[in-house]
Amino acid sequence: MKKKPCYLVDGYNLLHVWKEIDIENLDSARERLIHILIEYGGYENFEIILVFDAGKHEEEERVEEYGDFFRVIYSGFGESADNVIERLSFELVRKRREVHVVSSDAIIETVILGAGAYRHPSREFYRAVKRAKKKLREKYLGNVTLPVVRNEVGDRISPDVMAKLEEMRRQK
Repeated sequence: MKKKPCYLVDGYNLLHVWKEIDIENLDSARERLIHILIEYGGYENFEIILVFDAGKHEEEERVEEYGDFFRVIYSGFGESADNVIERLSFELVRKRREVHVVSSDAIIETVILGAGAYRHPSREFYRAVKRAKKKLREKYLGNVTLPVVRNEVGDRISPDVMAKLEEMRRQK
């Protein structure tokens, strides 16, 4: 059985091209990106590993798993997201996996192409996710038009019940 393609995504690199995500609050920006990519990976049947620089902390690499095919990795002390992506691309290609790296970083491009992985610029990947989301919306929602008129309770009950309710309202 052929394994799913694996996408290694440079999280902050992708966040900087994502127009709809406000990066002022990084915690909520990361959460929003995670939810978007979980949906996209499920739709396209990809495994996605989203990698973030963990900043200047002194912790070890941290991994959060969201199901069988989505992980978030925060780099450890002294290691950047780029280093994690490079290491994982070599490991996964050696295991005969189809690896795609999402980053606009020129140094990563050189390293991962040498490892045998495919490169996708962040802006190109952003557009691919947006197209997939549009297809999903069209497929499952179709051409939805909202009613122009109001939907009121009085429109759904019989006239005699409406008259009784009006009478009760006036008695108070």
